[in-house]
Formats: sequence, C-alpha cells, structure tokens
Amino acid sequence: MYYFLIAQLPYLSYAQTPPVSSAAFRDLCREHLSKRHFELLRYCVCGMPEGTDKFRAADSAFIDRWRGRERALTLALAQFRAARLNTDAMPAEHLDMDTENQAKTAVSMDNPLEAELFLDKGRWDAVEYLQHNAYFGVNAVYAYMLKLLLIERRAAFKVEEGFDEYKALYASIMENATGVGATGDS
Repeated sequence: MYYFLIAQLPYLSYAQTPPVSSAAFRDLCREHLSKRHFELLRYCVCGMPEGTDKFRAADSAFIDRWRGRERALTLALAQFRAARLNTDAMPAEHLDMDTENQAKTAVSMDNPLEAELFLDKGRWDAVEYLQHNAYFGVNAVYAYMLKLLLIERRAAFKVEEGFDEYKALYASIMENATGVGATGDS
C-alpha cells in the first residue's frame, strides 16, 4: 500500500491542466515505490508505443488489462479506418462493445481534434473503470500516471497550430492531386 504517496497527490479531473508533470510524478514514484512496481510504471503509456507489434504481459493485471484495451483500440481504429478507405486491415480481436463503438465513432468524426479528445476521454473512463476501488495500492499509482499522461496530452493540443497545419497539409494534397495528368504522371 502506498498511502503516503497517494495522499499527497493533487486530485485529477479530465478537463484540468496538469498539476504536476508526468516526469516529476515518475521521480516521486522512484522514491516511494518498490523497485518492481517502479519498473512496471514504464508500461503506463497511452496508445501502443512505436515499434510495438506484439502485446507483452507486464506482470500486473491492471497494466495488462490497460495495454490489452489499448491494443484492441489501436487495431479497431486501423480496421475502421481501412474500411473507410476500402482497404484491408488486420482484424481486431477480442473487442468489447465499448471499445468497438468508441473506435467506430472516432473514425466517423470529421474533426481530428474532436476525435482525439473523444478517444482520450474514453481512455480516461477506462482507467477509472480499471482502477475500480483501488485507492491506495499500486494500481492507484498506475491509474494516476495514466490520467496525468492523458491530461498532458490534452494540454499539448494547440487548436490553432493544429488547424493551420491541417489546412497546409490538405492544400498540399489537393495541389498534388490536381497536378496529376491524365496518364497518372505529375
């Protein structure tokens, strides 16, 4: 049990700005967690890390369930995006209805920022569900890290810059598409 660590943490809500950085929280955890629990903290990530194509158990039921959900969400998003583009994708396995519906809804959204925020709110809700009644155990620490990462991610979205980048990218795509001749050569 990690009463002292958890009792000193500020309360988190999804819409707030981060009260502490995830790096500072990780440093605090280094002081208070057992070596094994601290090592498992590295598996508390949102989304599937780059280059990760296989799911590996982390020796923590909480983290294993979280990573399993993230893998299922990633595969479902790929499947629905591929279907939207009329291409093939690896089928998503072991989908629960909430994850499937969340992926389907996000893919159907026209605004990419709204879709990302929708996915992250679903992730937040999943963390709360997985944490359940674990208030002072290691799962509460893992849940706090995940929530903190989600708040940081949300705070990092810069609407104006993102929209400007989107418009520039879209204009570039349209310019290249209209520059293609009848033979397919540009």
